[in-house]
Amino acid sequence: QVQLVESGGGLVQAGGSLGLSCAGSGRTFSTYAMAWFRQAPGKEREFVASISRSGGSTYYADSVKARFTISRDNAKNTVYLQMNSLKPEDTAVYYCAAGPSAVPRFSRYDYWGQGTQVTVSS
Repeated sequence: QVQLVESGGGLVQAGGSLGLSCAGSGRTFSTYAMAWFRQAPGKEREFVASISRSGGSTYYADSVKARFTISRDNAKNTVYLQMNSLKPEDTAVYYCAAGPSAVPRFSRYDYWGQGTQVTVSS
Protein backbone atom coordinates (compact mmCIF):
# COMPACT_ATOMS: atom_id res chain seq x y z
CA GLN A 1 0.00 0.00 0.00
CA VAL A 2 0.94 3.65 -0.30
CA GLN A 3 0.12 6.54 1.99
CA LEU A 4 -0.72 9.88 0.39
CA VAL A 5 -0.64 13.36 1.91
CA GLU A 6 -1.84 16.47 0.07
CA SER A 7 -0.58 19.99 0.67
CA GLY A 8 -0.69 23.44 -0.90
CA GLY A 9 -4.35 24.33 -0.57
CA GLY A 10 -5.43 27.79 0.48
CA LEU A 11 -7.35 30.95 -0.37
CA VAL A 12 -6.93 32.67 -3.73
CA GLN A 13 -8.78 35.27 -5.77
CA ALA A 14 -10.45 34.40 -9.04
CA GLY A 15 -7.89 34.48 -11.83
CA GLY A 16 -5.07 33.53 -9.50
CA SER A 17 -2.92 30.42 -9.34
CA LEU A 18 -2.23 27.72 -6.81
CA GLY A 19 -0.04 24.62 -6.80
CA LEU A 20 -0.93 21.42 -4.97
CA SER A 21 1.41 18.60 -4.01
CA CYS A 22 0.75 15.01 -3.02
CA ALA A 23 3.54 13.12 -1.30
CA GLY A 24 3.51 9.34 -1.32
CA SER A 25 5.30 6.92 0.94
CA GLY A 26 7.07 3.74 -0.04
CA ARG A 27 9.33 2.67 -2.89
CA THR A 28 6.48 1.52 -5.12
CA PHE A 29 5.14 5.00 -5.89
CA SER A 30 6.25 4.80 -9.52
CA THR A 31 4.14 1.66 -10.10
CA TYR A 32 0.90 3.62 -9.61
CA ALA A 33 -1.04 5.89 -11.87
CA MET A 34 -2.00 9.03 -9.97
CA ALA A 35 -5.00 11.31 -10.09
CA TRP A 36 -6.57 14.37 -8.56
CA PHE A 37 -10.23 14.52 -7.61
CA ARG A 38 -12.25 17.26 -5.97
CA GLN A 39 -15.45 17.53 -4.01
CA ALA A 40 -17.42 20.72 -3.46
CA PRO A 41 -19.98 21.08 -0.65
CA GLY A 42 -23.18 19.23 -1.48
CA LYS A 43 -21.73 17.68 -4.63
CA GLU A 44 -20.28 14.33 -5.62
CA ARG A 45 -16.56 13.78 -5.91
CA GLU A 46 -15.42 14.46 -9.47
CA PHE A 47 -12.38 13.61 -11.55
CA VAL A 48 -9.96 16.45 -12.24
CA ALA A 49 -6.80 15.02 -13.80
CA SER A 50 -4.68 11.88 -13.96
CA ILE A 51 -1.19 10.84 -15.00
CA SER A 52 0.35 7.52 -15.97
CA ARG A 53 3.12 5.73 -14.07
CA SER A 54 6.00 7.35 -15.93
CA GLY A 55 4.19 10.60 -16.61
CA GLY A 56 3.93 9.98 -20.34
CA SER A 57 0.15 10.27 -20.51
CA THR A 58 -2.14 12.80 -18.88
CA TYR A 59 -5.91 13.23 -18.79
CA TYR A 60 -8.07 16.17 -17.77
CA ALA A 61 -11.68 16.96 -17.11
CA ASP A 62 -13.04 19.32 -19.75
CA SER A 63 -13.66 21.99 -17.13
CA VAL A 64 -9.97 22.27 -16.22
CA LYS A 65 -8.08 21.14 -19.33
CA ALA A 66 -6.95 24.60 -20.41
CA ARG A 67 -6.10 25.76 -16.90
CA PHE A 68 -4.66 22.89 -14.82
CA THR A 69 -1.51 20.82 -15.28
CA ILE A 70 -0.75 17.51 -13.59
CA SER A 71 2.83 16.28 -13.28
CA ARG A 72 4.88 13.89 -11.18
CA ASP A 73 8.40 13.36 -9.93
CA ASN A 74 8.87 9.70 -9.08
CA ALA A 75 12.29 10.34 -7.55
CA LYS A 76 10.52 12.50 -4.98
CA ASN A 77 7.42 10.30 -4.72
CA THR A 78 5.30 13.35 -5.48
CA VAL A 79 2.49 14.29 -7.85
CA TYR A 80 1.57 17.92 -8.53
CA LEU A 81 -1.42 19.88 -9.71
CA GLN A 82 -0.72 23.39 -10.98
CA MET A 83 -3.94 25.39 -11.14
CA ASN A 84 -4.08 28.62 -13.12
CA SER A 85 -6.90 31.04 -13.96
CA LEU A 86 -8.86 29.79 -10.99
CA LYS A 87 -12.61 30.29 -10.83
CA PRO A 88 -14.98 30.30 -7.85
CA GLU A 89 -16.43 27.02 -9.12
CA ASP A 90 -13.03 25.41 -8.52
CA THR A 91 -13.62 25.73 -4.79
CA ALA A 92 -13.52 22.24 -3.30
CA VAL A 93 -11.54 19.79 -1.25
CA TYR A 94 -8.91 18.31 -3.52
CA TYR A 95 -7.80 14.70 -3.10
CA CYS A 96 -4.96 12.76 -4.65
CA ALA A 97 -5.34 9.07 -5.39
CA ALA A 98 -3.28 6.11 -6.60
CA GLY A 99 -4.44 3.24 -8.78
CA PRO A 100 -3.52 0.84 -11.58
CA SER A 101 -4.52 3.02 -14.55
CA ALA A 102 -4.80 6.70 -15.42
CA VAL A 103 -7.36 6.20 -18.19
CA PRO A 104 -10.51 7.93 -16.86
CA ARG A 105 -13.08 5.51 -18.33
CA PHE A 106 -11.42 2.47 -16.79
CA SER A 107 -9.73 3.85 -13.71
CA ARG A 108 -10.15 2.62 -10.19
CA TYR A 109 -8.22 4.19 -7.36
CA ASP A 110 -7.28 2.14 -4.34
CA TYR A 111 -5.50 4.70 -2.18
CA TRP A 112 -6.58 8.20 -1.22
CA GLY A 113 -5.15 11.14 0.63
CA GLN A 114 -6.99 13.14 3.27
CA GLY A 115 -7.62 16.14 1.04
CA THR A 116 -6.66 19.81 1.02
CA GLN A 117 -9.06 22.74 0.85
CA VAL A 118 -8.96 25.13 -2.11
CA THR A 119 -11.12 28.24 -1.89
CA VAL A 120 -11.44 30.72 -4.76
CA SER A 121 -13.08 34.05 -4.01
CA SER A 122 -14.89 36.29 -6.49
